Amino acid sequence: MIDAYSWATPNGHKVHIMLEECGLPYRVHAVNIGAGDQFKPEFLRISPNNKIPAIVDSEGPDGKPISLFESGAILLYLASKTGRFLPEDVRGKYEALQWLMFQMGGVGPMLGQAHHFRIYAPEKVEYAINRYTNEAKRLYGVLDKRLAEHAYLAGDAYSIADIATFPWLRSWENQGVELSDYTHVKRWFDEIAARPAVQRGVEVLAKHRKPVDDKERDILFGATQYQRR
Repeated sequence: MIDAYSWATPNGHKVHIMLEECGLPYRVHAVNIGAGDQFKPEFLRISPNNKIPAIVDSEGPDGKPISLFESGAILLYLASKTGRFLPEDVRGKYEALQWLMFQMGGVGPMLGQAHHFRIYAPEKVEYAINRYTNEAKRLYGVLDKRLAEHAYLAGDAYSIADIATFPWLRSWENQGVELSDYTHVKRWFDEIAARPAVQRGVEVLAKHRKPVDDKERDILFGATQYQRR
């Protein structure tokens, strides 16, 4: 059994979708990041960076429990555990891994900054809004070019690269992007959104998430976030 400690965010949904796609038995534990659950000692023991998601697999690779944090690492672990969504051939594997790293190092952080400065920042900083909105559009352009030549990010087969990237593109409006401007991304996005496992995955914990108030804003973005623990 896999215990998933998570919240309804793009990074959380990556793991929810992967678990649903793989058909693995799992239990989900809500870590309300707006309430500060991510700073509790019991969560920090499995996620020392105080970020969701994290998992504990009671049946690890050596038959003993294993805990993992960082969504990309979790996707790789689940792909290895099930033999799914990561090509077995060396060339295909690295095609998938480079696009997974593209998501982890570019799509997630940059679109997250676009969200922050466009939606959550207490003051509107024009330079930051323009910088991250333009970077979001650039990244969509990179994806669009890739998807003009391939059905999926890693080539002809759906993989963890697609699973990692899709949840971040669900909030394209908040990123200052018009999805219809990227026809190949939209084709890919609509196809993935129609997958039953994806539809189940994005509903996990979704009903618990509410608009961020001032107290939650401080926990997520203020001094509380930066305390040494």
